[in-house]
Amino acid sequence: MAKEYRTIQEVAGPLMLVKDVENVAFDELGEIELANGEKRRCRVLEIDGSNALVQLFESATGINLSNSKVRFLGRTMELGVSEDMLGRVFDGLGRTIDNGPEILPEARMDINGLPMNPAARAYPSEFIQTGVSAIDGLNTLVRGQKLPIFSASGLPHANLAAQIARQAKVRGTSDPFAVVFAAMGITFEEANFFIESFRETGALERTVLFINLANDPAVERISTPRMALTAAEYLAFEKDMHVLVILTDITNYADALREVSAARKEVPGRRGYPGYMYTDLANIYERAGRQRGKKGSITMIPILTMPEDDKTHPIPDLTGYITEGQIILSRELHRKGIVPPIDVLPSLSRLKDKGIGEGKTREDHSRTMNQLFSAYARGKEAKELMVILGEAALTDIDILYAKFADAFETRYVSQGYETDRSIEETLDLGWELLRMLPRTELKRISEEMLKKYYDVR
Repeated sequence: MAKEYRTIQEVAGPLMLVKDVENVAFDELGEIELANGEKRRCRVLEIDGSNALVQLFESATGINLSNSKVRFLGRTMELGVSEDMLGRVFDGLGRTIDNGPEILPEARMDINGLPMNPAARAYPSEFIQTGVSAIDGLNTLVRGQKLPIFSASGLPHANLAAQIARQAKVRGTSDPFAVVFAAMGITFEEANFFIESFRETGALERTVLFINLANDPAVERISTPRMALTAAEYLAFEKDMHVLVILTDITNYADALREVSAARKEVPGRRGYPGYMYTDLANIYERAGRQRGKKGSITMIPILTMPEDDKTHPIPDLTGYITEGQIILSRELHRKGIVPPIDVLPSLSRLKDKGIGEGKTREDHSRTMNQLFSAYARGKEAKELMVILGEAALTDIDILYAKFADAFETRYVSQGYETDRSIEETLDLGWELLRMLPRTELKRISEEMLKKYYDVR
């Protein structure tokens, strides 16, 4: 029986100080029992001699210092995992919230996981089809990659996240595919949107949802992505599944980290965020990948809203260092009605070359991708010149490029949230657009490929 302590000294926000404790370890779970018998959970944040600083998972309201008691459970925070988690909805602490039966766990796993040994990692090399042309065709997602989406407040990143979760698949394999979706600090309306969106399309059957609402405690937000990744690790490395993990919104997670750090009176770093935020984010992101000798894999798409649309803000800045590229949503394209408003020029997938080409997508993928980037960039320049100098000042070929840029945005990038394009459809559409330009302009594509794809009408 765990020893009970009635030595609560102080409660400040989400933190509580317990004195004269024995044999209590960092990160250990605890249980607070109030005078009326109500129980609340907590975990040890810091040990200083015989004093324990404890972090509360629920509200501190009603905790009376003299007649509340604390017991420490001798274990860290764990998640009971099983294949039955697929199709279920949990809160940020891993409790079911979909009115279904409790999960009977096959195993209990520590939610902090273990960092993957770099020597045990297998290099990402297989194409994942999301059905979104701007990603598949130009910033390809590869199995085992971490590819964040940088959004801004008011942009439809939730719709894009739901679309990718519904449509994503690994081609050319019959291995099971699952999605683990973790939402942090979102509104009830958004949570409902995700659940209904997955339910309507039947994608819920292969999805595990962890939902932490905006009115849930900030502390719970810190455990939500770890819960999700623990479920993903179990499905990927114990059950040989290909798992896509979508985390939204990392900005809410970082704000919760700042809130707890401020309550602990830690010295703040950039913009008030704790100095260890880089390490903390890396601990989450680096749990994605492939392991040698294991069939399964974890591919991750973290989504974050950039405060004040600022790419140099600490959250997108640090995320960019740790991950392999970024997909950037544009406010300008959103205003134009481009759906989804993905700005392909500043977006980047550092591993795209590893997942495309013959045997993976199609032989012409790399060349057409480069040509489309080049033509779109030149078309955007021509349009800027047109604004300054007027259309009359442009050459015929510049006007053609400007028309190409418009067609590229409205037909290639803008496809709506219901369209699921195969990679062949995306590549064929790319060729259709390139035929707007004279053959002599396509300098990045070999003669042989031009004969095979461009000359076919």
